[in-house]
Amino acid sequence: MTQPPKFGRFFLPGPTEVHPEVLEAQAQPMIGHRGQAIEDLLGRIQEGLEPVFQTSRPVIVSTSSATGLMEAAVRNAVPPGGKTLSLVNGAFSERFSEIVDTNGRVADVWEVPWGRVHSPDELADRLGGDSYEAVTLSQSETSTGALQDLEAIASVVSDHPTALLLVDSVTGIGGVKTMTDEWGIDFILTGSQKALALPPGLAFAVASDAMLDRARTIPDRGWYFDLDQLHAQIQERQTPATPAVSLLYALDYQLSRMADEGIEGRWARHRAMQERVFQWVEEMGGNGVDLGVLATEGHRSPTVTCVTVPGGGSPAVVKEMGSRGWVIGDGYGRLKDSTFRIGHMGDHTVDELNVLLDELSEVLG
Repeated sequence: MTQPPKFGRFFLPGPTEVHPEVLEAQAQPMIGHRGQAIEDLLGRIQEGLEPVFQTSRPVIVSTSSATGLMEAAVRNAVPPGGKTLSLVNGAFSERFSEIVDTNGRVADVWEVPWGRVHSPDELADRLGGDSYEAVTLSQSETSTGALQDLEAIASVVSDHPTALLLVDSVTGIGGVKTMTDEWGIDFILTGSQKALALPPGLAFAVASDAMLDRARTIPDRGWYFDLDQLHAQIQERQTPATPAVSLLYALDYQLSRMADEGIEGRWARHRAMQERVFQWVEEMGGNGVDLGVLATEGHRSPTVTCVTVPGGGSPAVVKEMGSRGWVIGDGYGRLKDSTFRIGHMGDHTVDELNVLLDELSEVLG
């Protein structure tokens, strides 16, 4: 049986590494999912999640993957047959558009080359030229490491009140500065297994009043992901269905660790890791190893970097790192043979990252 890597060697862009103490927090006795104990637990969790999302609104907690809440966003914001403008610049923003289509809505796909981002000015033109129920996008595109200018995009969408802004922030929240309330985002979601550094299985979202008002008008929006019900229940420190109690224990403990660091400190640490990877790519070039960063300069995510290997052969790099006890990410989809990805997110540090980069330098050299 293949042995898991030692702690501090797991740099996959999700699921990310989980601190042993966070894993241990799951080993607590079960409690009923109705009653004071769960309400106390969810109350603490709400207090911890608000600064992470930079919101004063209830943060919905869902026992699902983040993809589940992507589907919830579509089913609650767009009536059957309604149309979205779907901003695609990688595999996961593409998935968001596919969720639109497979749920009986229509995705008008605006795709730019993978690794690039969308122009807010062109977005304004496109929204002015057609009628859309929503705009979908990935803030931090996990497949490419590209970071959308979410503040500017939100400002543009706010000028078109019939269009709601639906944001996949799966590798954003917890590692990328994101001001949910201040920027006026209608629906933003993330998963537990990325920058929050938790086991997979939980997803979180914040919905605006406009989003909730829209949801109440949409027939056949389903039951499990009915935002009106999810929002109402979390305000009562409850969930509509049985939650993953053990994961909630881990979340409660991790939020206390995150509070000790502070969200601004967490954002700064992720930026420092991002800058170190960029510096390393330049150093490798100076040593004769031709590497690049896929995402365009000025629009790169602090949580994941997609490194290009112009000569190809990136799967061999990932495999060799694995044989040495390190985990990094393959290139995703159409980028599989020409890139590898480093997930510098969650609880990783620059010191840990430096050890990884030293090992990568040996493999590539």
